[in-house]
Amino acid sequence: MSPEDLNEDRQEYPKDLPVVEPAIDAPALAGDISPVAPPIQPTLTLEHKHPLAIRWMHWINFPVLSIMIYSGMLIYWADSQHDDLNSHQVYRIGLGGWTLLRLFPDWFYKKLHLEFGLASGMGYHFFFMWFFAINGLVYVLYTAFSGEWRQLVPNRQSFVEALQVTLHDLGLSKYHPPRRKFNGAQQFAYTGVILMGVGSLVTGLAIYKPTQTHLLTTLLGGYEMARWMHFWLTMGYVGFFFVHIAQVVRAGWNNFRAMVIGDELVPYAADAKSEVANHG
Repeated sequence: MSPEDLNEDRQEYPKDLPVVEPAIDAPALAGDISPVAPPIQPTLTLEHKHPLAIRWMHWINFPVLSIMIYSGMLIYWADSQHDDLNSHQVYRIGLGGWTLLRLFPDWFYKKLHLEFGLASGMGYHFFFMWFFAINGLVYVLYTAFSGEWRQLVPNRQSFVEALQVTLHDLGLSKYHPPRRKFNGAQQFAYTGVILMGVGSLVTGLAIYKPTQTHLLTTLLGGYEMARWMHFWLTMGYVGFFFVHIAQVVRAGWNNFRAMVIGDELVPYAADAKSEVANHG
């Protein structure tokens, strides 16, 4: 057979056939097939709670008010140093002629080393009262002009909500009102403290300068009545302080951190986020 015959027997293949590439994304083995994991959904998100100004004034007020109470105790101790006049025990808790407790017993001052400090007490008290007054005034003005007062001042629902929160915290009810920045109980408590601060400044001015402010002193019922109100307002601060600390401990680190950095970790609301996204 000649070479020409061999060439004729060969099959000719077209040169323009498509090239088939192997499917590189297909698994080589059936055992390599694995289900696609669903996307991880966030469970927590940061929510801004307290503005910087509120946080500054809160932490300034704490040491200032503490010094005011301490120096006030020094002044109060010096009210009477005669045993027959109830030494250091001017006010009492009781009913009629029955007395449960006189404020304060001698051991209280000895434990805190508060004896014989009238001059120091007056010096600290009259110096730091300006910081207390200015900080309080700035706080009121800020809440008024920033709109923060809308969340702070009690409204028509606050009384019922305050009862619900109180019953829940005491373990007498399982129902808790929906979460918001300030619940009804907090609104009454924080607004009340602001009003107490105003009362402390007014009564303090009346007993600090009773002659120059004789009209104010008279409106308050006289010097002794103004002094009595000033003392029990201070006791109110002490009571608020203990309740406030207990509630902060009960609420946990997340709530405390919000007053430091301004943000609070809250549950992630997927429905709310998607609704916001859908509405642009």
